Amino acid sequence: MSVFKNLKNDLPSSIVVFFVALPLCLGIALASGAPLFSGLISGIVGGIIVGALSGSNIGVSGPAAGLAAIVLSSIGALGGYENFLVAVVLGGAIQLLFGVLKAGIIGYYFPSSVIKGMLTGIGIIIILKQIPHFFGYDADPEGDFSFIQIDGENTFSGIINSINFISPGATIIAVVGLGILVLWEKVLSKKAKIFQLIQGPLVAVAVGILFYIFTQDHDSLAISKSHLVSVPIPGDFSSFLGQFSFPNFAVIFQTDIWVTAFTIALVASLETLLCVEATDKLDPEKHVTPTNRELLAQGTGNIISGMIGGLPITQVIVRSSANIQSGGKTKMSAIIHGFFLLISVILIPRLLNMIPLSVLASILLLVGYKLAKPSLFKKMFTMGWKQFIPFTVTVVGIIFTDLLVGIGLGLLVGIVVILIKSYQNSHFLHIEDVSNGKHKVKMTLAEEVTFFNKGAILKELDQLPEDTYLTLDVRKTRYLDNDIIEILEDFSEKARNKHIDIKLISERGEVENPKSYIQFFKLRPKKA
Repeated sequence: MSVFKNLKNDLPSSIVVFFVALPLCLGIALASGAPLFSGLISGIVGGIIVGALSGSNIGVSGPAAGLAAIVLSSIGALGGYENFLVAVVLGGAIQLLFGVLKAGIIGYYFPSSVIKGMLTGIGIIIILKQIPHFFGYDADPEGDFSFIQIDGENTFSGIINSINFISPGATIIAVVGLGILVLWEKVLSKKAKIFQLIQGPLVAVAVGILFYIFTQDHDSLAISKSHLVSVPIPGDFSSFLGQFSFPNFAVIFQTDIWVTAFTIALVASLETLLCVEATDKLDPEKHVTPTNRELLAQGTGNIISGMIGGLPITQVIVRSSANIQSGGKTKMSAIIHGFFLLISVILIPRLLNMIPLSVLASILLLVGYKLAKPSLFKKMFTMGWKQFIPFTVTVVGIIFTDLLVGIGLGLLVGIVVILIKSYQNSHFLHIEDVSNGKHKVKMTLAEEVTFFNKGAILKELDQLPEDTYLTLDVRKTRYLDNDIIEILEDFSEKARNKHIDIKLISERGEVENPKSYIQFFKLRPKKA
């Protein structure tokens, strides 16, 4: 089968995604006030089910940090986790409806500068959030990417506080792990194929486990259990099954359940579409993900996740970018990482619980750096202020608020930039010469002129001096808003008082001092 032809790339990549996803699944569940196992369920469903149904080659789905605050507040407001699961199932059904209605097209309306700002902002926030974990300060759970943290601190105060709680053992193995990752990527992977098959993160995690085992009894280097991965350990198979929760459909007709369901569907769909747009930009092979199919896949995943006790699912940029950076080629990488999550929580939860969080932080630091390389800021700056300002606002917004607010701010600034350029580009004004006592001015209207352009055109017309000969060229104009026609009608009276002669040039010929612009434009054969 064609899905297996890139297994040599997808298998190593899936291991990296697994190590990135594991702490995030647990951390987002903790940040959401949900059972820890619920994060693993959504990671497994996002990998296997959504990965199989999605049309994305490199996107990876799972529990999303952007929904953590919604989940946290909704569990209490709806009267318990089982009631909340009903909203998750309904939210998935609404996403299916979005897909059927082809709402996926919304993802194409976000400016490139905002999407690049989103990637960079997430990269920076990953780095900032992982610094405390790197030094063994785990007060704030993994997956809390908001500026105001669940532990009551903010991103920067959390970093400052970590200075007072540095764990020597966690820090040492984090530095060693980061060194292994850099050495593997920059040197060893280029030496032999074995180093491409066995990924650096796997080696770093293995060394981290060995470090924990051999330093357990050391006074200063021992890593406490609070600085390790914490996967629930069932006593037997029946207790494993007991970790699953099921929705209480008795509350399905409550209004607040449906409000929460629509909120989950909207936010999860928006995050997914943004991630799809971002991952397609990162994809070296530049595949285009079918967005409506993605909504159908995500909706199906959320229905299944909610039915068995999982958190809401979206496509997630952190996992997806890790997949791309590790060389993932097809959806098999996402699917295999889901199976790794499933098998590991069943067979080796005790081994997983020996992994230092600081080692996983070193992996995430590298992922964050690759998303937010300094060279990208320089590239965006050289592209001009129309690209750089929305990009910068998005980055700053994500760092100091959260993902969706930051993107919203960037989009708002992007719209303002469009309006400014629309204002400026409504016409071209050419002062050709001054002769015979008359100023000769030529104004060429753009292809589309709307009410946004009123101010610019009105300003130029008002500034025309007396005794001017104005040539108004509309040969390229295909749409002329009625507001602009009214401006021209009003100006014709003022032009007579200021001895301004007007020649109107169109595809149909030339008209000297037209008496009625409205009549003229209504007679035009093309839409204007």
